[in-house]
Formats: sequence, structure tokens, C-alpha cells
Amino acid sequence: MTVTGADLGLIFIIIGVIMLLAEAVTPGAFLVVPATVLIVLGTIGVLAPDLLLSIWSPIIAVLIGVPVFMLTVKAYQKLSPPMPPTTTVGTSLIGMEGVVVTDICPNNIRGKVKIQSDVWSATSTRPIKAGYRVRVVNSEGVHVKVEPIGEVPEAECN
Repeated sequence: MTVTGADLGLIFIIIGVIMLLAEAVTPGAFLVVPATVLIVLGTIGVLAPDLLLSIWSPIIAVLIGVPVFMLTVKAYQKLSPPMPPTTTVGTSLIGMEGVVVTDICPNNIRGKVKIQSDVWSATSTRPIKAGYRVRVVNSEGVHVKVEPIGEVPEAECN
């Protein structure tokens, strides 16, 4: 059994369509470029089988691949513009509540407080044991100053 240019072209088209469907399911895999090249080469193979099996086939692939690659990159940039990284500024924590994870002693930033999913260095005007709820009243950089919510027994500070 001999594979002709038309048979190879049909195989290219089928593989290209499968790759496009895979790209539709998992965007960002960059299957659009090889899929497009395969579909165009497959179409050439079906319409002009001798051209597909000639030296022109790789040249055509490059001439198709480069612009399609550039267009694909531009399309993905338009579809999902880069988002600036999200950062939490200490001042945005003022008023938020958290839980003490490491005992807090006055004027000592070794205490730790968990606010939402982040752990921050914390200090307070009075000792607070781990496990108690606190509210942020001030911040300096990555350190927060907290006060207990309700009555809490004081932690033992050295």
C-alpha cells in the first residue's frame, strides 16, 4: 500500500482538526500554530498532491507557521492581558481581624498573627496568647500592631 499526497493531506487535516479541538479544550497550549500548518498543508495535499511531496512543502510550512505564530501570540495577549501582581499593603489590613499564632509581647515583633491566609509579624501594647482573636490597629511595612478582641488572658513575656 502506497501513501499518496492526497492520503497524507487528509491525515494532516484530521490531525490538525484534532489539535484545534484540543486547543479549544485547553487554551494556551499553543496547538493553534501546528494545527493551522497541518490543515493548510493537508489542504494543499488534497488539492495538489505532488506539491505536498515536493521540496516546497517545508517552505510553505514555514511561510504559514511564522505569521500564524505571531497572530496567535497577539491573540492570546488580547484575550488575557497581563494582570499586575496582587500585593497586600500593611495599611490595607487596618481594621481586619485575625488570630494570634505565636504569643505577642509588647514591643517585640516576634509575635505572629494570621489574617485571612497570610501570617504577619505582630506587636501589641499588651501580651496576647496564641489562639486569641485580634484586630489590626496600625501597620508599619510588614509588621502590624494589634489589639485583642474581648478579654484575653495575658501571655507570659520575658
